[in-house]
Amino acid sequence: MPEACTLYELNERIKDAIAVSFSQPLWVKAEISEIRENANGHCYLELIEKDAKSDRITVRNKATIWSFTYRMLKPYFESATGEQLHAGVKILIACTVEYHELYGLSLNISDIDPTYTLGEVALRRQQIINQLQEEGIADMNKEMELAVAPQRIAVISSATAAGYGDFLDQLQGNSFGFQFYPHLFPAIMQGDRSEQSLIEALDNVYQHIDKFDAVVIIRGGGASADLSCFDRYSLAAHTAQFPLPVLTGIGHQRDNTILDMVAYACLKTPTAVAEFLINRMQEAFGLLEEQQENLVQFVNEISEKHSNRLKELTRKLPQLLLGRTTEHKMLLERYKLQLKQASKAIIVTQNQKLSGYSQPLSGLANRIIKEQQHRLEQKELQLKYINPLTILEKGYTMTYANGKRVTSVANVQSGDRITTAFKDGNIESIAE
Repeated sequence: MPEACTLYELNERIKDAIAVSFSQPLWVKAEISEIRENANGHCYLELIEKDAKSDRITVRNKATIWSFTYRMLKPYFESATGEQLHAGVKILIACTVEYHELYGLSLNISDIDPTYTLGEVALRRQQIINQLQEEGIADMNKEMELAVAPQRIAVISSATAAGYGDFLDQLQGNSFGFQFYPHLFPAIMQGDRSEQSLIEALDNVYQHIDKFDAVVIIRGGGASADLSCFDRYSLAAHTAQFPLPVLTGIGHQRDNTILDMVAYACLKTPTAVAEFLINRMQEAFGLLEEQQENLVQFVNEISEKHSNRLKELTRKLPQLLLGRTTEHKMLLERYKLQLKQASKAIIVTQNQKLSGYSQPLSGLANRIIKEQQHRLEQKELQLKYINPLTILEKGYTMTYANGKRVTSVANVQSGDRITTAFKDGNIESIAE
C-alpha cells in the first residue's frame, strides 16, 4: 500500500508552502469584479483578470480588506482618484497570500496605489471620449438649438437633494418674474446604480418629449468619488444623442466629466444652471423689446413717408386735376366728332339699303292690301246673308218669349207673353 496523507495534511502542506513562498506582501494588478461591505466594516472583493484580446476572464480570486485597514484605504483612494472602489475599476494592491483549509486561497489587501488606478481611469476615460468621437455622436447634443425662451424644464435629480431645492428656489424666485415650469424625473445620483437610473430617467423624459424645451441634470455637492457614473460610456452616449438640449450642473470643481463634455451646456452647480435659464429668458425678453422698438420705428418711418407723399399729392392735385380735365375734354370732343361722322356714315348706308328695299316692299304692300280688301268684301257679303233684317225682308218672322229668342216650342210655357217680329212691326200674344 503506497504511503498516503490525509486531506487535512495536504492542505496544511499547501498552506505551509504558500507561507514560505509568499512571506512578504506582493504588489498585484487586478480588476474589481464584485465588492461589498458587511456590517462590521470589512470589505470583500472578487478580483479578476481578462484576456486583452478576447476580454474573457482568465483568473479569479477572492480578496479581503479588514475593517481597520479599509477605514484608511477607502477615503485615501477616493480622495486621490476621485473614484469609488467599484466593479470595473482596475487597482494596484499590496497583499499577502493566505490559504485556509476550509475557504481556500485568498488575498489579504494591506495597501493600494491610487496612481495606478488614476492612469487606468484616465486611459479608460480617453478611450470613451475617442469612441464617442469616432461614432460621430460626441457633439450631437451641443449642436441642438435651445428654445429662445426655455420655460418647460425636465429636471433629472434626486427629490431630496439640496441641489434640487437650490435650483427650484433660484429658478422660480427670479427677480424678473419669469415663469418656468420644471418637472422632476427622479433618479439615483450616486453609487453603482446611478448610471442605469439616469438613463431610465432620460427614457422617461423621451416619452413626453413634446412637453419640454430642455433637460437639466443636477445634483448637490459631494465627494468627487461619487461622480464616477458621469464618466461612463452608456450615459454619455445616451445624453449625446438625446433629442433635447441637456444642461448639466452636477456640483463639482474638478475637470469636467464626460457627461459634461457631451451636454449642450455644462454649468458647475444647480444654481448656475438656473441662472443660465434666467439669462436666456432675459435675452429673449431683450430681443422682444428690440423687435418691438424696430417695429415701432418701421411703422413711424412708413407713416412719415406716406404722410409726405400725401402732402405732395395734395399740393399737386389741383394742377393734376386741371391737366386731366383739359385732357378729357379734348378726348371727349374728339369722340363727339368721331361719333357724328360715324352716325352720318351709318345713316347714308342705311338710306341706301332702304332705297334698295323700297320698290319690292311697295309692290308687296299693294298686293297685301288688295288681298285684305277682297277678304273684307267676302266677310261683308256673309254678314249680309245672316243679318236678321235680311231674313225678315224675305217674309220670315222671329219669336221672343220673356225677352229671349225662341227657337223651339219646348222653350215656351203656357201663359208666356210672346212677341212675334215682322219686317214691318211686332205682334204681342199669350201662349196657351
